[in-house]
Amino acid sequence: MTVSVRDVAALAGVSVGTVSNVLNRPEKVADETVERVRGAIAQLGFVRNDAARQLRAGSSRSVGLIVLDVGNPFFTDLARGAEDRAARFGLSVLLGNSDENPARESAYLDLFEAQQVTGVLISPLDDASQRIERLRARGIPTVLVDRRADTSRYSSVSVDDVLGARLAIEHLAAVGCAHVAFVGGPQHIRQVSDRLAGARSAATGSGIRLEIIDTDSLTVLQGRRAGNSIGQRPAADRPDGVFAANDLLALGVLQGLAATGIRVPDDVALIGYDDIEFASSASVSLSSVKQPARLIGEAALQLLLDEIDAGDRFEHRHVQFEPELVVRESTARVLRG
Repeated sequence: MTVSVRDVAALAGVSVGTVSNVLNRPEKVADETVERVRGAIAQLGFVRNDAARQLRAGSSRSVGLIVLDVGNPFFTDLARGAEDRAARFGLSVLLGNSDENPARESAYLDLFEAQQVTGVLISPLDDASQRIERLRARGIPTVLVDRRADTSRYSSVSVDDVLGARLAIEHLAAVGCAHVAFVGGPQHIRQVSDRLAGARSAATGSGIRLEIIDTDSLTVLQGRRAGNSIGQRPAADRPDGVFAANDLLALGVLQGLAATGIRVPDDVALIGYDDIEFASSASVSLSSVKQPARLIGEAALQLLLDEIDAGDRFEHRHVQFEPELVVRESTARVLRG
């Protein structure tokens, strides 16, 4: 038997209009009521009629998600957010790991197109506009995740990475750093280039000397190599602060510095980006710029559903969250005096 909005309203003890608001404008409803309605939706297995009606004939009930590195807990959390929201509407999420490899990214896009997925969420390596337009021509809506779109032809969900980098550099300046190394790459990845742009801007405003240490990928191994290289320099040439483009790099830098006898934060202050779970449990707890990973995934999946519901009437949106500075031991030297 098909479950209706009225069934959900009756179980939750609210009006049909309140259920509609929870589905479409949850910010207008009290948190307690939202949770009660969502609980009723989950218990009854309700799927929005408009969403079900708009799902194309012959398409799967799956959403494709392509991330840069499935080994990065940030993307794992993002995927969980998308999966949680998709499950409420009877959709599954197919996860593809591009591994920062354009050929793999293209192969997953081909696969998802061939499978006629309901939609695609993608954190692209570079400009993916041509492939996205091809998917859209096939009736497959696409949303960028962890990356702001430069066009109004499709939606995106991102964090202000330029601002996040500014927060990191300004914090390093506040704890007494004068020479900061930005560790990250490849720079054709938009998130990296935006974080570098923010770092450059803040360094200029703070009077910090900024150097750039390019990496081949955003991994612990690349960070360890960068940290080892920094630690082997003479003290006069060594940066007194490091801003890593993500936490995996920062954790590697921490290992590389420790292997060469350099102390964090006493000799070198260190800050990462993402605030993954491991950041707080490292040998020296890691300061980081926090991104709301799960919220990014949830918001992107909801934008996809909204586009399916509205069809040609949909107005594409760019949702951008603000990052948050999280201070821990790795930058605490001046805070102790």
